[in-house]
This record gives sequence, C-alpha cells and structure tokens, in this order.
Amino acid sequence: MKEWITGRNPVYEVLRAGRRDMFRIWMAEGNQDQGHIRDILKLARQKRITIESVPRSRMDEIHPNHQGTAAQVSAYQYASLQEILSQARIRAEAPFILLLDLIQDPQNLGTLLRSAEGLGVHGVVIPTSRAVAVTPAVVNASSGASEHMLITQMNLSQAIDTLKTNSNTWVYGLEYSEQAMPIEQMDFRGGIGLVVGSEGSGLRRLVRDKCDQLVNLPRLGKIDSLNAAVAGSIALYVMHTARTKKG
Repeated sequence: MKEWITGRNPVYEVLRAGRRDMFRIWMAEGNQDQGHIRDILKLARQKRITIESVPRSRMDEIHPNHQGTAAQVSAYQYASLQEILSQARIRAEAPFILLLDLIQDPQNLGTLLRSAEGLGVHGVVIPTSRAVAVTPAVVNASSGASEHMLITQMNLSQAIDTLKTNSNTWVYGLEYSEQAMPIEQMDFRGGIGLVVGSEGSGLRRLVRDKCDQLVNLPRLGKIDSLNAAVAGSIALYVMHTARTKKG
C-alpha cells in the first residue's frame, strides 16, 4: 500500500527515520533550495530516490497545504509491545508507555505523538479499531514525530495486563473524578504507563478498572477540562520531570 506524505517537516522526518520505503518525491516548481528543502534534496540524493518537479496545481490534488513538498511512501509499519519494552531495556530505563483509549481526532493523536517523542516515551499503544490510526494526516499533525516513535495497535486491556505482568509497570489513568489523585503527588520513578481517554467520553470502564491509579491535573480556571491532547501532553511532562529528578 502506498500513500502520500506532505509538508516539509513530515517528509524530512520520514526520510531521516528511514523506516518506510520511499518511491518518489515531488517538489513544486519554483521551490527555493533552502531550509528543510535543501535537507530533503540532500537525503533523497544519498538514498537515490527519484525527485520530480511538478506544478503546484498537481500537488494541490494531494493536499491543499503541501508546502511544495510531497513524498510517496509505503504504509506505516507498527511495532509490537515487546519491541517497545525492548526499547526501554536498550536505553537502560524503566518503561515509559503512553496508551490512548479511542482517540479519534488525527490532530490530537499527532500532538500526543509529538509530545511523547520529545519527552522520552518508549512507545505508544493505540486500539485496533474505533480509533484513528497513523494516517498521513497524523504524520503531518505530529510534524513527522510519528516516524521516530514505536507505535503498536492492540487491545488496550491486554496491553495493560502485559505491562503489569511482564514489565512491572504501574498504569495511571488520566481522568477528572473523585477517585483521581493530584498528579503532582505521585511517584513516577519506576515503570509507568499513562492512559489518556477519548475526546468525548474519556476512559472506558474496563480500561479505567484496569488502571492501578487514576490521576488528574490541577484546575485553576473556569474551564472544566482540557483537550485530550493538551492534558495528555502536560501529564507526560509531569511524569518525565519526576522520572528524571535526581535524589
């Protein structure tokens, strides 16, 4: 299966990661050879990938916000949960896993992947159905961070069971509820998994019941809750900070 990735950063990161087959690159006529355009051209030539100069009108048919750059690539290759746990062992770190319960908006998934990649998460678990997969829209929303992230598709309940049984990982569900504890009071220095619920209904009951502890973020303003991607990104930062604190 082939698909088109558009945008300078996403195309550059797909090239840099080297995890997909790349069949050809389109550059809009009149593109200036600077910034990531120069980097893309250099990498493409090194990898002997065909570069074609095409009219912008033709590229508009792929995506309206292509930034003059598009790459035809193979489909995203998912990892396994064991590969994600192996990544933690390779880094000699306790597991740091993000689990997403039915996130359906590509922008939200992209934002969470970008945050996860930047904060040292070893891998991300997404469901096999009823949730957005790693599509070109998600790659674009993540600014290409998806290409450097190990992502597995599997049943979330089974993933949580595996993390608890095989990797001594404590699983936290992010939720605003009476049972949730303030996230700043938690100790995140061991193996941890963070579960972020869907945009509308939050955590499903079965997934919530599988969590070892529910946590919430401070709410100091008048808004009841934060966007799933924003809340998840903040929680990841809090966990990262606690994991890397010395002493």
